[in-house]
Amino acid sequence: MYVGRFVVVGPDVGAYRVSSRSFPNRKITQRDEALTVGPTEDAPETDNPYVAYNCLRVVETPTGETAAFGNGSHVDPIAEKLELGYPARDALAESLLALDYEKDDYNTPRIAAAIGGDGEALIGTVRKDALLVETVDEPTLVATYETNAPEPIAFDADSAAEAASEGYDHEFEHAVCAAGVARTEDGFETAIENGT
Repeated sequence: MYVGRFVVVGPDVGAYRVSSRSFPNRKITQRDEALTVGPTEDAPETDNPYVAYNCLRVVETPTGETAAFGNGSHVDPIAEKLELGYPARDALAESLLALDYEKDDYNTPRIAAAIGGDGEALIGTVRKDALLVETVDEPTLVATYETNAPEPIAFDADSAAEAASEGYDHEFEHAVCAAGVARTEDGFETAIENGT
């Protein structure tokens, strides 16, 4: 089944996967303080604004480090609001609502998640017909298509590398690349799986 891009979170580990039929020539790279989705060297030129973006950022907040991740440019304002001290629920809801769903041919939902250093984990989506933000206490998935409302999922990763690998290898079709994040005693660790 093709569900497009998806996030999994809960409560100490998370993953974001790019799945794409239209733009498969992408990879995730470490850039400054973010993991960034962008075209590979052999990708055709495109002016599509939804192809390149920061997909995962770990930021310092008043309550400790927090990881924010998702499928587009909304990850940056979520991270910035978290740094300013917004509660994760508000940072997700306000940023998703402000940027709204993607205005492409499919009205693609924006999806995002946050894991706080304080043990809180949330997942959210904004679709053409709804804005949903939920606190999670078990692994939960939301995708851009088919599974576009948060639902529990079997996800057995303990580290960022395992999360990236499990996200990439998930049975959903057209895997392109994945990022993983996990809370550790020393803060958050991140990992990349580009399938190569």
